[in-house]
Amino acid sequence: MIVITFNTVISKKLYVQIYEQILSGIQSGIFQVGDKLPSERELCIHFGVSRAPIRQALSALEMNGFISSRQGEGVFVKDTQATVTKNVLEIVAESVSPEDILEARLVIEPLIIKFAALRATDEEIENLNKIVRKMEIETIQGIYAPETDEELHHSIAKASHNELFIAFMASIGEAMKQQKIWTFLRDRSVTHPDYRETNFNEHKQIIEAVSSRNEKEAVKKMTLHMQKLQQRCWK
Repeated sequence: MIVITFNTVISKKLYVQIYEQILSGIQSGIFQVGDKLPSERELCIHFGVSRAPIRQALSALEMNGFISSRQGEGVFVKDTQATVTKNVLEIVAESVSPEDILEARLVIEPLIIKFAALRATDEEIENLNKIVRKMEIETIQGIYAPETDEELHHSIAKASHNELFIAFMASIGEAMKQQKIWTFLRDRSVTHPDYRETNFNEHKQIIEAVSSRNEKEAVKKMTLHMQKLQQRCWK
């Protein structure tokens, strides 16, 4: 068992500090290629944080080629001197975190869907159902198209007839496009074949509630969808 002392971190960008400390251990030779890193539970104790920033840091390390995860076994050092471009490091350090994105969506989107259910025109509801049918075809074909997913959520915002809600969703969408860790996590969750049908069914139920103008059911389904998305990203 490798013994290493980590420093407790106290910053909004916890995952950045965790990333840097684990990377330092890898590049300094404390961890060698093939070594197993401490478990998530052990890292939580060492750093004094919850699992979310630990998983963000590990995802960044995996994305940059330093570690690899083996289901049921743990996380292992893959390369001690992987090449990381300055652009990727800037994104890791400066962009909003996936946790920021999920937290914002969990709070904002149930509120947006409430007003969409109350205010959507017949034409807007028809458009939402059209997008859902497109998503269904893609799911049957074994495809997850982030553009279709984004189009649906932005169309919901437009149906709320609130310009700030529309602007919020545009900002969140831009953050997701710029955040490479978010793309990495998305590709391991909603893009994964195991979740495609589930993802489609959740969206279908949301739009069914909007179509029936049942704002309470719409809020319930959107909240559940956001909660499930969080769970899938950090699984």
